[in-house]
Amino acid sequence: MSKDTLGDYRRKRNLDASREPSGGEDTRPVFVIQKHDASRLHYDFRLAFGGTLKSWAVPKGPSTDPRDKRLAVQVEDHPLDYADFEGVIPEGHYGAGTVMVWDRGGYRNLRADKDPPVSMADAWREGLLEVWLDGEKLQGGYALKRFRDGDKPQWLLIKMNDEHADARRNPTSTQNRSAKSGRTLARIARDEKAAGHE
Repeated sequence: MSKDTLGDYRRKRNLDASREPSGGEDTRPVFVIQKHDASRLHYDFRLAFGGTLKSWAVPKGPSTDPRDKRLAVQVEDHPLDYADFEGVIPEGHYGAGTVMVWDRGGYRNLRADKDPPVSMADAWREGLLEVWLDGEKLQGGYALKRFRDGDKPQWLLIKMNDEHADARRNPTSTQNRSAKSGRTLARIARDEKAAGHE
């Protein structure tokens, strides 16, 4: 019997009230970055593998400058269908606040091309993930390196030095609309309130 990797996720939430996904099947290697206006504004970086979305909270969001090393705090696995979630988690619930699908797309495991090849699951255990993102806002190689274990392991999210690296670009401040709906955080919140979902 397989371990329920979404146990923590479900325990922290009332899914009927928050309208967040409970879990579905999808095996494509996808990534999503959700901008989350919770108690503190941050970005949630998620990679689909092993039947869930492995997830990190990135306080400053991703960078396109290889010199930036962005803190990425590992959080609980999320269900695969969470990659499509955009809306408002109500006050009084875990993660309360507005969630936007800031960027999304496919990815490939760069360590699968090494000799010997390393699977995403093995790379995760070793604490070094290297992926090529094919998103609407972010493209190219990114590395996630674990540097501290514990209840909430800490990683660094680093842009690799490739043709998509650009120290002058600052997508988290200049590209503020949803890759899913084209809305801003404020518009998502207004729409949810108007629909009586808040």
